[in-house]
Amino acid sequence: MPSARQTFNVFLVKPTHYDRDGYPIRWLRSIIPSNSLACMYGLTRDCAERQILGEDVDFRIHPIDEFNKRIRTDKLIAQAKRDGGRAILALVGVQTNQFPRAVDIARPFLAENVPVCVGGFHVSGCISMLSEMPQDLVAAQAMGLSFFLGEAEEGRLDEVYRDAFAGALKPQYNHLTALPDMDQAAIPFIPKDVAKRAIMPIASFDLGRGCPFQCSFCSIINVHGRKSRFRTADDLERIVRENRDIGISYFFVTDDNLARNKNWEEMFDRLIELRKNDGINVDLVIQVDTMCHRIPGFIDKAVRAGTVHVFIGLENINSANLIAAKKLQNRITEYREMFQAWKRHPVFVTCGYIIGFPHDTKETVIRDVEIIKNELPLDAIYFTYLTPLPGSEDHKMLYEAGGYLDPDMNKYDLHQRVSHHPIMSDDEWEEAIDMAWKHYYTRDHMITVLKRVYGFGSNKRHFTMHRMVWHYFYARSRMNHYKMEGGFVPLRSRKDRRHGLPRENPLAFYVKYAFALAYFVVGYASVWSWFRFQLWKIARDPNRAEYCDMAMTPPQDDSDECLQLFTETTGGNESVAAERRKTEIIARAKRSAAQTIANKQRISA
Repeated sequence: MPSARQTFNVFLVKPTHYDRDGYPIRWLRSIIPSNSLACMYGLTRDCAERQILGEDVDFRIHPIDEFNKRIRTDKLIAQAKRDGGRAILALVGVQTNQFPRAVDIARPFLAENVPVCVGGFHVSGCISMLSEMPQDLVAAQAMGLSFFLGEAEEGRLDEVYRDAFAGALKPQYNHLTALPDMDQAAIPFIPKDVAKRAIMPIASFDLGRGCPFQCSFCSIINVHGRKSRFRTADDLERIVRENRDIGISYFFVTDDNLARNKNWEEMFDRLIELRKNDGINVDLVIQVDTMCHRIPGFIDKAVRAGTVHVFIGLENINSANLIAAKKLQNRITEYREMFQAWKRHPVFVTCGYIIGFPHDTKETVIRDVEIIKNELPLDAIYFTYLTPLPGSEDHKMLYEAGGYLDPDMNKYDLHQRVSHHPIMSDDEWEEAIDMAWKHYYTRDHMITVLKRVYGFGSNKRHFTMHRMVWHYFYARSRMNHYKMEGGFVPLRSRKDRRHGLPRENPLAFYVKYAFALAYFVVGYASVWSWFRFQLWKIARDPNRAEYCDMAMTPPQDDSDECLQLFTETTGGNESVAAERRKTEIIARAKRSAAQTIANKQRISA
């Protein structure tokens, strides 16, 4: 007689984090999809297909991105009980600022004896870098949480799910020292009902992991390691085709530097081929470094493959700061040429910029923002605090030296100060960040950005406008969450609040929530209308295509050395001098080689 079938519920949850009032940040429609959730769904689906729990066990996989869906823990637990009680809550891709929320989500599951496992950069970064486990992790394990450390490919989830099915999770599953290959891994995937909760249907995937650089503020290198590993072009095609089947053609490629992928050309060629031969068109958002324009054909093929939006880790325009952070691959002498190389194509360019390096002051930050506005033709910029994230060298040094680190992990979102600056006071540092946002996102400069679209001959006019509306609104608004964690229409539940905080009075709660909704709708509509009117005015200018400013002017060897980017920034003149010496050395080497060849030819003649 055949055995009765059993059900194993896998709740894959990507947690959000709390706003200043202690409510989870959540949206009707969110912006960026979670690649960790997509990878875990793909790997769990593979476990189900391989029947790792036996032929008589059915997997039920429930992917939930809390940034756009409320988590009803009572309903999930009730479902697990109805199905026989075999289940696991897997909190995936948990970053430091999301760890307190992850613990709070876990509480009711643990109370009902449902196994809970936490993975992501916080637990992996802390344990990979520190000699002792931080108190927040100690407390979490004392509650009964299990930790998964490292990456889950190569069948590493099998043990976790088998243990959870048996109700006997181990305290840790440590895979930090063994980096899995990616070329045979299950592909990341998100079901349509999850993908459609974004502002536009969008999926994410990674094509490579690992980074050879040594930036002191980065935690990626200490979790994914410095050994680069890559998916194949066949993997990429499978990802595109499977998503095309559910109506998704817009992708966020989460590699922190796609230009470092040794297979980048094969990847782009495959997408170009799919576009040409099969009519499969994709739009890509990619991340690259500041030197990718030096790779022959990279930018051209990236655009032909479908890149419409690129994120670049500019980080800073002061060479002395970049050296202090070991960001040696960023050269300010290349910045202008690099941006212009991208802007000669119809691509929207967003940059990350870190404030709080050792040579920053409130005055130099404002100076630098004005230099960027005038001399570098980027579109949007994303200012963050220099944050000692657990898993980074900066955090390790501060932690071991007993330096100040804010004990509230919820604040480690790059938008709140969690340490002290060596020069600026705490107030000055916070003012510098606030002023940077406001000085860049002025109405005059927004008009300049829109004019540059026409000056560069780009067809991304409305594309640029819509993204600038979003950046401008969140940069200038005073909503109760952190800049650039936005979405469309904020959602809040009175019953969902950080552990230890009381529930608010219903009247007070709903009045404040109604005001927040009205503020969002009216404010966003107002900003959108203003941008739309400015674009309409520019479009009516018969000379719009002739627009040109200093940032758009092609670099010229001698005159460029007079730019404020080099003369006013900390270490700028030294960078120019070093670049000049490098050029002279290369020129001498070429002359010497040419002379040697000429001498040999004379001798042989």
